[in-house]
Amino acid sequence: SSTVLIQGQSGTGKELVAKGIHDLSPRRGKPFIAVNCAALAETLLESELFGHEKGAFTGAAERRLGRFELADTGTIFLDEIGEIPPATQVKLLRVLESRTFFRVGGVQPIKVDVRVIAATNRALREAVALGEFRDDLYYRLNVLNIYLPPLSERREDIPLLVRRFIRELARQHDRTFRGITPEAMQRLVSAPWPGNVRQLRNLIESMVVLAPGAEIRASDIPADILEGPGTLLPMRLQSQGGHGMAGQELEFILRSLVDLKLQVEELRRRLDDHPQRVQVIELSDHSPVDVISDGDHDGDQPVVYRSGMTMAEVEKAAIEAALREYQGNRRRAAEVLDIGERTLYRKIKAYHLE
Repeated sequence: SSTVLIQGQSGTGKELVAKGIHDLSPRRGKPFIAVNCAALAETLLESELFGHEKGAFTGAAERRLGRFELADTGTIFLDEIGEIPPATQVKLLRVLESRTFFRVGGVQPIKVDVRVIAATNRALREAVALGEFRDDLYYRLNVLNIYLPPLSERREDIPLLVRRFIRELARQHDRTFRGITPEAMQRLVSAPWPGNVRQLRNLIESMVVLAPGAEIRASDIPADILEGPGTLLPMRLQSQGGHGMAGQELEFILRSLVDLKLQVEELRRRLDDHPQRVQVIELSDHSPVDVISDGDHDGDQPVVYRSGMTMAEVEKAAIEAALREYQGNRRRAAEVLDIGERTLYRKIKAYHLE
């Protein structure tokens, strides 16, 4: 029943690992409750986790059980644990220490027997150093630590994942499927997979649904999957008056941001693994080229991204582009950036974009 902290890039299969831990534990057959902490507004997160009493707040027409109560005797999986606000961190720490909590608006302590598995794509040790995450909560969560490398670093897992996804998705879509040919499997094993396990599952689902035969063949695999994310080439964006500019600009910035993020996370992971030793890590020299805009600048002036920009500058540019694309709609911007709304609000404040 020890607490587990799973760390790794987005899409590496952290929930699959959590479910596997649950299924192989004495708690198998008991509830497995997953919560995406980043997807819930701060005002709703506490009620979602711990439940609320009738009349606890406007709209609380009846008592509601929280996820911890629903997971009693089983496992609760807290995804994106690094995004929970400080007030909820305090209450979560109390649950880990005493296995008791109060519903919102409640006075009766509730005791649960639940195993906690948490996951994050953030460097929590750095968040602790910055004061964004409680150190005592980090140590409580980090009893058993699992680091999930990118899928490209564990290609031996790909055949296992492919066969599992084919079984699950063929059953889900009510299709009779024999499986996958050896040549097709080899192509999948050799593909770059920048989107990790999530990208692999989405591809398998599309092929299970659309493949003309009863098995996946090499010809069913899209060519762009095998080629990877591709080379970043110069592009001329449309003027602000058209709808193409912000969308293309955003796509370019996001690709640049992902590339930089992967390099920074790899550097940070290696330094964390060997804190007493300084090492030189070769980073990709494929620096993205300048973006050209016809919008606020004349002619061919580069505006959005230049080689040498810091990670924070690229991230700020991505957020600005997303907000422009959706006319300040923060929910839509958070969706296209693939981050939680609270995370976006925090970054808007940090970058003074209000």
